[in-house]
Amino acid sequence: MTENETPVPDPLAGLVADDSAAPTASAEVRATVEALIFASPEPITPKRLCRLLSEEPKEDVLAAIESLKADYENRPGLQMVEVAGGYQIVTRSDLHEWVRRLFHERTTQKLTVQALETLAVIAYRQPVTALEVTEIRGVTAAGVLNTLLERHLIKIVGRKKVVGRPFLYATTKEFLIRFGLNEISDLPKVEDMAEALGFEAPLLIEHAPIEEALPLDEPESEPDEEPSKIH
Repeated sequence: MTENETPVPDPLAGLVADDSAAPTASAEVRATVEALIFASPEPITPKRLCRLLSEEPKEDVLAAIESLKADYENRPGLQMVEVAGGYQIVTRSDLHEWVRRLFHERTTQKLTVQALETLAVIAYRQPVTALEVTEIRGVTAAGVLNTLLERHLIKIVGRKKVVGRPFLYATTKEFLIRFGLNEISDLPKVEDMAEALGFEAPLLIEHAPIEEALPLDEPESEPDEEPSKIH
């Protein structure tokens, strides 16, 4: 083309999409899933993620979760953990002290030895009554049970159909989150826990005979209800 020639416009110019201009669909789904997990105040389940991204194929959402899990295994500061049946993106445990410094937070109030013992009995024997907890620990459990109820680590799941109709207690989703468990079967071996707490292992796993452990006759209370006090 000479200096005076007018350039001929390309008829295809502007019609061919620039692949670098926008992320691919799979990248968009992955980014959305990551944002939802990060923003959720509690572990978010795959089922809920699929519901939130209902316009996307379920397989793409599940693939995005798996891709993120692999990616976060190599992140130095963050990790993606599976807790209480869902996923969370959190700081790595060895960096918690630095994060606390950033927010000037006071250390979370720790559970007493008595509370941990009671919680262990409930976790391995649930559903269990206050009297059964007392018989195992050898001391009254009323005050400790109130504390665990207030912290939403245990809940009342009904009454036992025996004389006096005592409350039955079980652990909560908050318990799983607090102790980093995906489900109750992820608890340490009962023998190890019994040894750590100074109990005999059978005490944590033996249940009353079937004829005594009658079915519950009351539904579980709603999550937003205030926990009952032990009197």
